[in-house]
Amino acid sequence: MDHLKTNIMKKALLLLFLIFITGCINQTNTKKENDSSIQLEKDLEMYQNVWNSFLAGDTSVVNDKNFTEDIVIVTSEGDLVGIEACKDYYTNYLTGFTEIEWNIVDAFGQGNKLIKHWNFKGKHTGDFFGIPATGNSLNLSGTTIVTMRDGRIAKEHDFFDMKSMLDQLLNSEGDLTVDEYQPIN
Repeated sequence: MDHLKTNIMKKALLLLFLIFITGCINQTNTKKENDSSIQLEKDLEMYQNVWNSFLAGDTSVVNDKNFTEDIVIVTSEGDLVGIEACKDYYTNYLTGFTEIEWNIVDAFGQGNKLIKHWNFKGKHTGDFFGIPATGNSLNLSGTTIVTMRDGRIAKEHDFFDMKSMLDQLLNSEGDLTVDEYQPIN
């Protein structure tokens, strides 16, 4: 009988131990999920603030506080690497356009990836990637996949309709199709 009680006690202790360990693991997983969610929110906020400031004319935000030193901008002509290359690339939007309106239509993320759906509007009044000023208006929407590292932007890959952009810049006649996506709340 003592052997049976001892066996029951061992099983009960084992069960309590397993419940305790499971609870600790769940708390750890919940804490990691909460930490990831908090980091994601910080990344989204920082990202939006950086690009709002930049497109308002403050190019100083393209720095090693907001971007990794080896930031990669993926382009159809090859990857651009480094903070200065990033700044030079995006400065084309500031030198090429006035009356800039830019907003993030929708943004979300998971892990170290952010996805943003954006809209850029402006009047083409200066050189833009070698295209001389036309005076035409641009209304362009696209999506960017962003990789974050240590709270900084490490990689950007833009996707947009190049034909629509060129049609808007180079043709001043006829109707143009513009992405009118609105997020569902």
